[in-house]
Amino acid sequence: MSTTLTTRPAAPAAPERTLDVDELSALTRDIAAHPERWRPLVQFQTEGRWWTRLDGPAGVDVWLLTWLPSQGTELHDHGASAAAFTVVAGSLTEIRPDDGRLVPRDFATDRTQTVDPGDLHDVLNTGTEPAVSIHAYSPPLTRMTYWARTPEERLVPARTVDTDEPETDK
Repeated sequence: MSTTLTTRPAAPAAPERTLDVDELSALTRDIAAHPERWRPLVQFQTEGRWWTRLDGPAGVDVWLLTWLPSQGTELHDHGASAAAFTVVAGSLTEIRPDDGRLVPRDFATDRTQTVDPGDLHDVLNTGTEPAVSIHAYSPPLTRMTYWARTPEERLVPARTVDTDEPETDK
C-alpha cells in the first residue's frame, strides 16, 4: 500500500503591524513605568546625544535617548513613521511650526508627546539638568528629512537621509 503525501505551501508570515501614535504613546509609557528595563543602560556623552535601542514589538523601533543641557536635534520629520516619546528624567522642549512661527512646548518627567507621520518637530534640552527619554517609531525609521528656514521665513527641506537611527550625522 502506498501513501501519497500532499503538502501545502507554508502560509506567508503575518506582516508586521504598524502602531498608531496612541499605541506608541502607550508603549513608551509602559516602558517608562519599568525603569529596571532601561535605567541600567543610561549614559551621557558630551559630544552629542547618546542613544541605544531597546526591545520592542515587531514593526516598532524603541530607543532610549539621553540629553545633556543644550543638546538637541534639528527641525525634522520621521518620513512615513509615526512616533511617540516619554520623558523619564529631566525635561525636554519640543518645537513645532505653527502659522509660520516655531512654537516651543516643555515636557517634564512623565509627559508623553506624539508625532504623526510627516509632522515637523525639533527636540532639545533647554534645562540645566540632564534628561532621558524613551522614543518609539512605527513603522521603524527609514528616512528623515531635515528642514531649514529661508530668509523669507519659509520652511524648506534642507536634506533627506536614509537612516534606521534616531539621529544622523550632519
